[in-house]
Amino acid sequence: MQTFRRLTGLLLTLLAWTTQAQVVTTQPVFFSETTPVTITFDASQGNSALRDFTGPVYIWTGTVTNLSANNTTWRNVKSPTFNQADPAALMTRDATNPNLYRITFTPRTFYPVPANETILRLGMIFKNADGSIVGRATDGGDIFIDVYQGGAAVRITNPARSTNPQFVAPNVALPVAGESAQAANLVLTLNGTQIAQATNATTISGSATPTLAGRNVLKLTAGTGATAVSDSVILIVRPTVTVAALPAGAQEGITYLPGGTSVILALTAPNKQFVYAVGQFNNFQADASGFMNKTPDNNMWWVQLNGLTPGQEYAYQYLIDGTIRVADPFTEKVLDPNNDRFIPAVTYPGLTYPAGQTGIMSTFQTNQTAYQWQTNNFTRPAKADLVIYELHLRDFIERHDFQTLRDTLNYIQRLGINCIELMPVNEFEGNDSWGYNPSFYFAVDKYYGTKNAFKAFIDEAHRRGIAVVIDMVLNHSFGQSPMVQMYSNGGEPTADNPWFNRVARHPFNVGYDMNHESPFTRAFSKKVMDFWVNEFRVDGYRFDLSKGFTQVNTGNDVGAWGRYDQSRINIWNDYNTHMQNTRSGTYVMLEHFAENSEELVLSNAGMMLWGNMHGAYANAIKGATGSSNFAGAYHVDRGWQQPNLISYMESHDEPRLVYEALTAGLSNTSGYNVRNLPTALSRMEMSAAFFLPIPGPKLIWQFGEFGYDIDINLNGRTGAKPILWIPYLQDANRRRVRDTYTNLIALRKLPGYNNAAFTYQLGGQSKSMHLTSPTLNVTIVGNFGVFGDQINPQFQQAGKWYNYLTGDSITVANPNALLTLNAGDYAVYTNTRIRRVALATRGSQQQNTFRLSAAPNPASNSTTVRYELPVAGTVQLSVRNVLGQTVLTLPAVKQAAGSRSQELPLGKLAPGVYLVHLRADSRQQVLRLVVE
Repeated sequence: MQTFRRLTGLLLTLLAWTTQAQVVTTQPVFFSETTPVTITFDASQGNSALRDFTGPVYIWTGTVTNLSANNTTWRNVKSPTFNQADPAALMTRDATNPNLYRITFTPRTFYPVPANETILRLGMIFKNADGSIVGRATDGGDIFIDVYQGGAAVRITNPARSTNPQFVAPNVALPVAGESAQAANLVLTLNGTQIAQATNATTISGSATPTLAGRNVLKLTAGTGATAVSDSVILIVRPTVTVAALPAGAQEGITYLPGGTSVILALTAPNKQFVYAVGQFNNFQADASGFMNKTPDNNMWWVQLNGLTPGQEYAYQYLIDGTIRVADPFTEKVLDPNNDRFIPAVTYPGLTYPAGQTGIMSTFQTNQTAYQWQTNNFTRPAKADLVIYELHLRDFIERHDFQTLRDTLNYIQRLGINCIELMPVNEFEGNDSWGYNPSFYFAVDKYYGTKNAFKAFIDEAHRRGIAVVIDMVLNHSFGQSPMVQMYSNGGEPTADNPWFNRVARHPFNVGYDMNHESPFTRAFSKKVMDFWVNEFRVDGYRFDLSKGFTQVNTGNDVGAWGRYDQSRINIWNDYNTHMQNTRSGTYVMLEHFAENSEELVLSNAGMMLWGNMHGAYANAIKGATGSSNFAGAYHVDRGWQQPNLISYMESHDEPRLVYEALTAGLSNTSGYNVRNLPTALSRMEMSAAFFLPIPGPKLIWQFGEFGYDIDINLNGRTGAKPILWIPYLQDANRRRVRDTYTNLIALRKLPGYNNAAFTYQLGGQSKSMHLTSPTLNVTIVGNFGVFGDQINPQFQQAGKWYNYLTGDSITVANPNALLTLNAGDYAVYTNTRIRRVALATRGSQQQNTFRLSAAPNPASNSTTVRYELPVAGTVQLSVRNVLGQTVLTLPAVKQAAGSRSQELPLGKLAPGVYLVHLRADSRQQVLRLVVE
């Protein structure tokens, strides 16, 4: 794909023609798959990500052939690994212009192309060694150049080729030139009038002077009659911009007018010179029908489109100042030529991308059938009562879609959850992501399904009494965001960007940092906050990196960033007030982690704040009790008056507690070892007993109730993690952890819980908690050490006490008589017998695991898998990639109990991370394997 420079001041005043440069040029212009070609990459063009880069630059390239699915689908990629340098793809920097890079090769021998394929086009992008910086076309897409297929062909070489129209000033002479693949009679015309001729030539040049307002056609023709070939370039003399107020009732983005045949499109783009709406409604042409009006304040552009077909979906973009092509920031659906093809039809049916176009498209559709809500009387749970289940669709259910998640609500409801918090579901870059790289804020990411599927999920959750909160990322956006692309220079926001800082004002920023003191950012953010609660009936937001909503520049000083910041408080008070005015009771949850004095102010204003207690609980489960005080999980311990602390043991950002227990747990000389899996899972139960009953909202990270124990760094921190429903449900020890969670959540719902006095001793080795009310007394004790200990239980009364989780009972004569607790012992006592879910019976490690290992690991051609088979059975080994796809299966074999091994051939697997699954009848275990 080719592009050109931003319009110069001469174009902007319509006084002269603008020189337009290309991202990639070739020498020769016409080259075949068997002839050498020199490709020149101009790093200052396109998205300019590699402008002024000083390190080595590599071409990442493949072919479009006769066997490609379409004219943008690559095959035969040259280099084996994107994140590693390939010496064969290294480009040479120009000696005089450091932004020019060249590479010469013959396509047929450069690419690994099978003999039965014909190369039609070359696709490419450019990158640094590890692929962290990528040069692309202006719209962020791939760059393509055609391979000459023989016969007559011509190409206009000046003005330079571009995906966008060429905008020119009227009555100004332009130099024009062209080439022919073969000697021929060449003619250049402008609007059908000849301006130059060359006989039996391969090159031609001349001068063109456009005079017509609108489209002028520059055409190069070789030959005459039926054998003639031609190439053309559209030169546009744009009309004068009309200044007009946005029509009454119209809004930013898309406004649907009655009747279904008209819409108003409106775009905020201050200080731009002219804007066209181009789409399927005008064949993507920059014509008068899409030329946009400018509002008197110079901030917004709008156009009314008429003659639309009711109910038809239209794809469109904005063409700004002739050079910038972006989708609508307010679109509710995007079309992505690079990623949509990997979304299965069962998740999002009917995805089609306009033929011959490039870049991300926005869409609109008149006369859409409104979703019919079934639950219209949902009452949100009180903030203090929330038990929040944080989940990521990709790693929670195999199909990672809203429909399947809706079908899983039975499980979530039985667990006792009354609020689901979804990691970001609005459009983010790519498909495989945590979602903290947002690009479009009003569109549901199609990787998870349609907007109506999302509404149906929320509808059903509400029917079951479960609130839904979505993770919203308004601290930053990523490079596909139209608001980034409209004001960008060399991959960084320009000084006049209305929404983004040129340089982030705080540590740990990713992407492009939003300026929340800008009125444009404030207005945009409030529209986002309004949209999801109104359109989808979400019950609130968990705002990612909320501490970043400040213009106080702390650079890389993390300590300074967290200090009391009144300006940040003002921003959040403004946003919170707006959200409550839009829909009273909307949950506002902040991932803040600032000084307690600031968080106290925000809590008093009604906002809830994340409380990370992972460190204390991780130390406790490991047995390192010296730094394991849980008191910070209780809002009163922090001096807060309101129960607005969302404390958690695990979230998506922390390692799993059981993983830490298994890898760093302590032991004693008597055989008690935290690294034993059943022991670690039992200690996870104990941790939950000292977490869930603490008053105030609580958060559980998906599968925490099973003691999920996969390394957070498997496949990279944000990479896909294995979904282990079957092996976990088949493991009695893990089911017991789940049952413990279920019972502890149910305890919070008992009469008397909400008005119980809470007292605690949560430091040291043995810990205790008490809930005391006229109708409910609870005493919880536990020993987190690896040696026995005694504790004063301080029972509220003498008499009979019931072990809530096991159903056993004890008679207490002296409420302060010391209890002896062995390592890992814990109990939840109630003064009355309470109905509960029966706990699964614990199994031994021998019964539930295979002691699975593989050596070597990492491996290349093969590895030997070793395991301990507790009983005879049919054994099968299989290998899955991190997306859950089975890539290798060995035949099932019957084996006797004892130590066993099987060789696993790996020669056909690409380098990467895999999961080895060992299944023996009803038992299963998973092992991480790295293939080099």
